[in-house]
Amino acid sequence: MQAELPYTSALLVDDTSTVRDYLRQILGKLGVTTIYEAADGASADQLFTAHHPQLVFLDIQLPDINGKVLLRRFKQQDQQAHVFMVSAHSSVENLKDAMAGGAHAFVIKPFSAKRICNLVQSLQH
Repeated sequence: MQAELPYTSALLVDDTSTVRDYLRQILGKLGVTTIYEAADGASADQLFTAHHPQLVFLDIQLPDINGKVLLRRFKQQDQQAHVFMVSAHSSVENLKDAMAGGAHAFVIKPFSAKRICNLVQSLQH
């Protein structure tokens, strides 16, 4: 399975380090070799612009900027990036905004490793 994964880089954007750690472990097991992390929107914006990661896990509630704003910026820079919006605040508005902004999927916290694996693996088909 790992040899088939065409995605080798990811950006994890969440102000909670335990969420980033969990995602890093899951993606590492899937064979993602380069993982960037940001705890706020400004850092995320810089990392995305510099590295253009193929996968992005983006929290909506960040200390300095709304993740939905970053989603639009990222998609303007790179239409090929697969952005997964992550939030503990599951609302119809958040879901609609994420999908309208070009998010590949909406992930509700707390999430399981299986959910993340299924999402990433579904990109291969």
